Amino acid sequence: MKRFNTTGTCFPEDHYMVDISERIDIIKKMIERGDYFCINRGRQYGKTTTLQAIKDSLSNDYQVLQTSFEGMGDSSFATAETLLYSFVLNIVSVMEWENGRDEQLYQYLLEIQQSYSNGREILMEDMSRIISRMCAKSVKPIVLLIDEVDQAGNYDSFIRFLGLLRKKFLVRKTMPTFKSVILAGVYDIKNLKLKIRNESEHQYNSPWNIAVPFDVDMSLHANGIAKMLQEYQKEHEISFDEDLVANEIYAYTGGYPFLVSRLCQIIDEKQFEWNREGVVNAVHEILDERNTLFDDLVKKLDQFPELKDLIRVALFSGEKTSFNSDEKYLQLADRFGFIRKANGCVKVANRIFEMRICNWFAAESKMDAISSMGSMNKEPNVKTVEIGGRTLYEAIV
Repeated sequence: MKRFNTTGTCFPEDHYMVDISERIDIIKKMIERGDYFCINRGRQYGKTTTLQAIKDSLSNDYQVLQTSFEGMGDSSFATAETLLYSFVLNIVSVMEWENGRDEQLYQYLLEIQQSYSNGREILMEDMSRIISRMCAKSVKPIVLLIDEVDQAGNYDSFIRFLGLLRKKFLVRKTMPTFKSVILAGVYDIKNLKLKIRNESEHQYNSPWNIAVPFDVDMSLHANGIAKMLQEYQKEHEISFDEDLVANEIYAYTGGYPFLVSRLCQIIDEKQFEWNREGVVNAVHEILDERNTLFDDLVKKLDQFPELKDLIRVALFSGEKTSFNSDEKYLQLADRFGFIRKANGCVKVANRIFEMRICNWFAAESKMDAISSMGSMNKEPNVKTVEIGGRTLYEAIV
């Protein structure tokens, strides 16, 4: 029997999933045009699952080379040469276990790996020729997928690697190269300076200006959630109003993939009823837990005070903030998936984020007040506040 999954890649044969075939069809058209692009979305927004679905859907017509920068240490990015060798090594390692691989291409890459394994370095001009020969030897056009590119965002070697891909792209009519290159991560590779905090490093301008915009909606909508719940009902031989439950889940999550799956997972595991009350109970559970998404949310608000102020204004000021896409920290909040655009104004992305951030701000305010009053040997005056059915604590002096 399938299960709801909130850790790692989702697979249709193992997990309950919202059908993303329409999304994949749009992406396939971009690949057919030969587009290079980035899939930039917040943490746990389904990027890796989407890459896996892309790979599966392309297997008949393309040779897909998929790798990830996750787990690659500083030594891999120390120089452009070490990065290029690590890149080839990763591709060979992945192809080793693939069924139906292009054997001629695999053997060529294996020879490249072995020839540089004795300390000989792969230079940029070497890699340029390797890519062309790879693409010439392959029976099918090659599509390159690279996940977790944020891991490389602070390294000059990665900038140079992007420069190589850009150069190959510009001469693609006269020299074989990848049909399409897709990078996936949280940050926009075209604006790496948003991630690099050291002012002295702002001199790096990403050469990834060849990438086309990626405007595909990756949120999960109520009708898709309902169809997933229909499959759940069939397997478990139960009956409930899947449209009502799906709309309730969407109302709290705004379609954020991790939150959708986690609410369903909680209802299933805690054996709550599949109704409005069951969804509310699951929301209370998720607000009380520690998970990687919420940890990252708090970390980002601490890391970027301007971002924290922006969210505070959106939640508490009662004033509308215009959605100005040129504003640096608004770009970050949008990229992290913390906010959304509503009638041209800034709104927190979903009700769960609203409540979780309110809890955090309230706890922070209470502790600050307790500390302040303690220094004056006074008890803080604390009032309770309810938002979304949750009791919050706001300390006031």
